[in-house]
Amino acid sequence: MSQTPLMPKATALWLIDNTTLTFEQIADFCDLHALEIQSMADAESSATMVGSDPIANNQLSKEEITRCESNIKARLQLNKTVTTPKKKGARYIPVKQRQDRPNAIAWILKHHPKVTDAQICRLIGTTKTTVDAIRNKTHRNTSIIKPQDPVLLGLCLQKDLNAMISKAEKVSAE
Repeated sequence: MSQTPLMPKATALWLIDNTTLTFEQIADFCDLHALEIQSMADAESSATMVGSDPIANNQLSKEEITRCESNIKARLQLNKTVTTPKKKGARYIPVKQRQDRPNAIAWILKHHPKVTDAQICRLIGTTKTTVDAIRNKTHRNTSIIKPQDPVLLGLCLQKDLNAMISKAEKVSAE
């Protein structure tokens, strides 16, 4: 099987407890060995594990389980919509690198003035107030800010920086 469900052992445990599927069907779906499924059913290896409902997680449909329960030769098929794209949200920046943000912002403002404040905020993980303070030289550490490449500081990836710069250039060209 090419794809396995999220948390295969927990999913297998739920399938054991809540369906009449064979050990082979569950093992095939979860990419585990049938003997491992049998030991989970005998409660030897899953004493502290909690089952994970594949229907609630949108990994399986009730109809798919019913289809396979009625035919022991049938194999469960993982829903195609299981792999949801990750949302880009706030990234964690280690405390050591947070002091480098003003330097990175100053570098972007110096070398790429067409980039908007919102783009800088998204890329570096800062606020518009901070970007504005650095641009207007009213930041509390203005005297010690030295422009440094945010990629070299580890605050963003080169591909993300390039994408932001090309997007800003497209907008300014229009």
